[in-house]
Amino acid sequence: MATSLKNLSDYNIADVPSAADMKFGIVVSEWNTEITEALFEGAYNTLIKHGAKEENIIKKYVPGSFELTAGAKYIAEMTDVDAVITLGCVIQGDTPHFDFVCQGVTQGMTQLNLQYNIPFIFGLLTTLNMQQAKDRAGGKHGNKGDEGAVTAIKMVDLAWSLKK
Repeated sequence: MATSLKNLSDYNIADVPSAADMKFGIVVSEWNTEITEALFEGAYNTLIKHGAKEENIIKKYVPGSFELTAGAKYIAEMTDVDAVITLGCVIQGDTPHFDFVCQGVTQGMTQLNLQYNIPFIFGLLTTLNMQQAKDRAGGKHGNKGDEGAVTAIKMVDLAWSLKK
């Protein structure tokens, strides 16, 4: 569904399980920091709102969006998190670079989800301009970081429910 038809921050709070016992890694791209820090703020505040403890949220930076998959892999391998949320922003430019980065991150995140036994949440904004990015990082379309946090909580809960 197109973001313009749904607010990324709208969800039924009652449908989200407690995150009190969950641990999260959040990988944030340093590129387009105005946007990525807003995405992080949304994700972090949503995790806390649903009971996650500050000490159970690890934040790490990577230089750009292309590096999100490697950063997520490092967190999965070197910590004991239950889910990894990746947050980045790629804005269309005049060259095909946009396509290569977006495709690479998409394929990388799919590989991580298949390779590891924890969820990797795709929080990469792929927009045509800065205004679209702002609209999805706390603007008129909500915050993709909120959506990523809710997705992480629900996916961890799903995995845990299947282990019982």
